[in-house]
Amino acid sequence: KVGNVSEEASKLVDTTMESFFNGIKVIRDGVHLGNISYAIQKTAEDAGYSLVREFQGHGVGSNLHEEPSVPNRGKQGTGPILKKNMVIAIEPMVNIGHHSILIEEDNWTVITKDGSLSSHYEHTIAITNDGVEILTALEDDEIVNKYMSK
Repeated sequence: KVGNVSEEASKLVDTTMESFFNGIKVIRDGVHLGNISYAIQKTAEDAGYSLVREFQGHGVGSNLHEEPSVPNRGKQGTGPILKKNMVIAIEPMVNIGHHSILIEEDNWTVITKDGSLSSHYEHTIAITNDGVEILTALEDDEIVNKYMSK
């Protein structure tokens, strides 16, 4: 977090990061992708938040955005089977208010329809023999080190 933020905003950011790390904790070779989505959804909704539905994570390969899509909502035991060496970006987008969004005229800026705060947290991960490797984290990333040591 940069600067001083309200307790409400701080809790939202913390929950968004927690939803990401709860999602990657379930990743193993042979697990359904829906297990990630379910873990993200459960974390956010248990805290009283909603999830943006129009945007989601994705596979990464020859192109930055590839299949499979990685929704932030889902059911355990559904979706594609994750395989060792797959690379995916996981991107929870969590709102304090309703899940609906608006895309502004510049076709880039996205806001919540109800004007509520929203938080986004993202990393690209590789599925390994031991679970995951976060490819986009720096060695001294305090947030990653905090959650991955739990």
